[in-house]
Amino acid sequence: MTPPTAGPRPADRYLLPLSWAGLAVGAAILASILSGALAGATLPVMIGTSVTRTGMDVAGVACVGLTLLGTLLPQVRELPGGAVRDLNRVRATADRWLVLLAGGWLVVVIVGVMFRVASAFARPVSELNGTEVAAWATELAAGRGMVLTAGCAAVVLGCGVVRLYDRDRLEVRVPMVAALLGLITPAVTGHAGAAPDHQLAIITVGAHVGAAGLWVGGLAAMLVLVARHRPLLEAVLPRFSRLAGGCLLAITLTGVVTAQLRLQSWTALFTTGYGWLVLAKTGCLLLLACLGALARRRLATGRTPVLRWAALETALMAATLGLAAALSQAG
Repeated sequence: MTPPTAGPRPADRYLLPLSWAGLAVGAAILASILSGALAGATLPVMIGTSVTRTGMDVAGVACVGLTLLGTLLPQVRELPGGAVRDLNRVRATADRWLVLLAGGWLVVVIVGVMFRVASAFARPVSELNGTEVAAWATELAAGRGMVLTAGCAAVVLGCGVVRLYDRDRLEVRVPMVAALLGLITPAVTGHAGAAPDHQLAIITVGAHVGAAGLWVGGLAAMLVLVARHRPLLEAVLPRFSRLAGGCLLAITLTGVVTAQLRLQSWTALFTTGYGWLVLAKTGCLLLLACLGALARRRLATGRTPVLRWAALETALMAATLGLAAALSQAG
């Protein structure tokens, strides 16, 4: 049997993701209130919109991370005999979680549509009718984007079910592409689609969200599912580290371009709610870069016990995810 590393205890495998999700939701609600991102909405609608918007991001990022992990895991021939059983167990667990999270993602998207419609028509959710929901979902770009996201979540759910019964029947890259598309769509059909230079805005926002999803989701999946299996960790960690470096570069460059397109002047960084969120998100990104550099340095010197920093890095990513959700709703 493969000796475990100093990864999370079995109970923490469930507590850690829940704490990260709670942190993301809390950060989104607090940022939305302080920045006035949903100033015109009633308190229940504001909370419901923030929770469902962040829940969509959390579920989408989790699905991206689980499918990405499937592409990073080594082949059976690359492992010693005792680690093959751990590999099969991790793959089976990832597929089960993918089904659960994709189903939750689909539900959150549907509930999110109701809150977004309530916010658009300035009415409680209980007073909405089917005509209003259908009009919002078909006539507005944001509505059509939510419908497309629901479709992507359904595709991921279907792929997960297929892989539960026969993993070799469907490549894990198929649900990964669907999860990435579902994660990116709400961002590019929101404020980015209405930007003056909307083509550049859509490209940069799409690349920004996709890179963030790969980085955050991949790290969380690795920490929760692979951390206790040293042979798997030693194979996955270098591959993910290289990917994370590229994601950080893409997030930084596209973030700068997106902020420049959205802000009328650099002074708006300090005088608008959107600018404050950009500054907060930038500070989180700098801290994440420092933690990532520390992990890469330890890895380069052959020291793999970098997991003590991984939980902190993922928690910081969760807070950043909440800020990004609030940012997407800021005017």
